[in-house]
Amino acid sequence: QVQLAESGGGLVQPGGSLRLSCALDTSIYSFASLAWYRQAPGKQRELVADIVNDRRITYAESVKGRITSTRDNARNTVGLQMNNLQPEDTAVYYCNGRRSLDAGDSGYWGQGTQVTVSS
Repeated sequence: QVQLAESGGGLVQPGGSLRLSCALDTSIYSFASLAWYRQAPGKQRELVADIVNDRRITYAESVKGRITSTRDNARNTVGLQMNNLQPEDTAVYYCNGRRSLDAGDSGYWGQGTQVTVSS
């Protein structure tokens, strides 16, 4: 069983920054897609950022210009740098890794890390 472990969440004031990290317990090169999702209370889980084949990165419109996802192949981790955070960014953030891009491959999930943006 592949394990992904998120870290870096916490409480931050509006306009602040946080950096999340997702540690993989298997080779990062075995994943075709490494993505970040988030789920706010009472809402469905939504895609935040997706790195596909270590080349193409897709971001949700709501986070473009504020959030950057990066792969660190040497450290076997995926990072999510979040700047200018707003209360609507409050959610549990999950890391997801898929070995293929097939629609039926839901991949592996981490346990999530809470991000709370509040004054």
